[in-house]
Order: sequence, then structure tokens, then C-alpha cells
Amino acid sequence: MTDSPLLAKSKAFALEIIRVCNEIKRSQKESILTNQLVRSGISIGANIREAFYAHSKADFIAKLQIALKECSESEYWLELLIESGYHGDKAILDQCVEIKRILISSINTAKENTQK
Repeated sequence: MTDSPLLAKSKAFALEIIRVCNEIKRSQKESILTNQLVRSGISIGANIREAFYAHSKADFIAKLQIALKECSESEYWLELLIESGYHGDKAILDQCVEIKRILISSINTAKENTQK
């Protein structure tokens, strides 16, 4: 399980989300957007980890789909933080988009393998 690039990337993303949100809260006293982002951002990796212990292929796919939804939500909050000027580094948004692409690919592959 620890060899999973998706799991490693989602954990690194969660740690970066925590760091960025804490920085924004300290320096700019913004908490509404950052609280939402922390919830969705750290949930991605948690759902991916749950998927590794799924009871069935359908459960595995369902957990990855939840992670994808959380990733999409995180992308939205990041866009708001960047476009509103609270955060200037777009690299974290790029990380989020990369994880989203991997999740979409993983879900599609799992669905294809289920049909075989």
C-alpha cells in the first residue's frame, strides 16, 4: 500500500493544505475558506486509503469516487483563495489537478477491469 503513488501524492497534498491554511489563517485572519479547504483537502487521502481496504471492487470504486468529489471541492476552494488574493502560489492547485487526473484514470481503469 505504501508504494501507491496516488496515496503518497494525496498525503503530501494534505500536509501542504494544512501548512498553507495555517499560514493564511495566521497572516490574513481568513478562516471560512481555509476551514472548508482543510476538510476537503485532507479527506482525499483518507478516502484513498479506505479504498485500499475495500470489501469489493464496487466499494473500491465508490471510495475513489468520494475522493474525486473531495478533490474537486478542494480545487474550488483553492481557486477562490488564489483568485481572491489570499494565496499567491498556484503550485498547490496544480497538485490538486494532478491528483484529480490520477483519480479519474484510476476509477476508469477499475471500472474497465470490473467489466472483464
